[in-house]
Amino acid sequence: MSDKTRLTEIAPDHYVLSIYVPEFNLRFNHYLIKDDEPLLFHTGMKQMFPWLREAVAQVINPSLLRWISFSHFEADECGALNEWLALAPRAQPVCGLVGALVSVNDFSSRPAHVLAHDEILKTGRYRFRFRRTPHVPHNWEAGVLFEEETRTLLCSDLFTHNGDVEAVTESDVVDRAKRALIDGQKSPFANAYPYTPMTDSILHGLAALRPARLALMHGSAFVGDGERALRDLAIVMREVFGR
Repeated sequence: MSDKTRLTEIAPDHYVLSIYVPEFNLRFNHYLIKDDEPLLFHTGMKQMFPWLREAVAQVINPSLLRWISFSHFEADECGALNEWLALAPRAQPVCGLVGALVSVNDFSSRPAHVLAHDEILKTGRYRFRFRRTPHVPHNWEAGVLFEEETRTLLCSDLFTHNGDVEAVTESDVVDRAKRALIDGQKSPFANAYPYTPMTDSILHGLAALRPARLALMHGSAFVGDGERALRDLAIVMREVFGR
C-alpha cells in the first residue's frame, strides 16, 4: 500500500482510507464498509484512485465492491466514480433522486440506485439509512448515510478541520470545526457552506439519530456523543453564517 494512504479501522468492518494533501493542509477521508455487499463512501479524486485502490485491496478484493456512495457532486466526493465502476463490474452508485437526475446519471457509466429520504440500504449485516440534507454541507442534492448497527454517520464535509491529524479522536471536534469555518472566511475557499432556513432543522434531525461515530470527509473521525456534537455544530453554524 502506498505510504500516502493511511488505513484505520474505526468500527467493526468500517475503515477510513485517509490521504493528507499538504497543499491544502487537509486530510481527505474515504470510508470502506466490509460486508456481503461492500460499500465505499467517497470515491476520491481521479488522481487519488491508484492509492485508494491499493488501500481497499488490503481489506477486500476491490472488484467485489457493490455500492459506491457520496454526499454530493464534487471531485473529492465522486471524481473517481467511473474508475471504481470499471474495476468493480457489480458496483452501482447510490444517491438521492436529485443527485441522480441533475448530475450522477449523466456523469456515471452506470445508472444510480436512488434512495428516498429515510430509505434503508442493506449490505448484509449493516443497514444504511439515507437522509436528504439539501445544502448541508453543500449543494442541492446533498445527502448522508447513517449506518444503524454501529451508529456511524457518514457526514461528508460537516465538522471539517485542518491539519495532518489523527485518524480517530474522542476530543471535541466542534471547536476544531469552528476554527476552520472562521479561518475559511478569510481564504479563497470562503462561502463553501450555505446557510439556509433548513440548515438548523437538518442538523438537529441528524442529531436525533444519536450517532456514536462521525465519519468526516476532512479531519479526524469522531467517537463519542455525536448527538451533542451535531447540536453544537448547529449553534456554531448559526453564529458564523446565520447573521
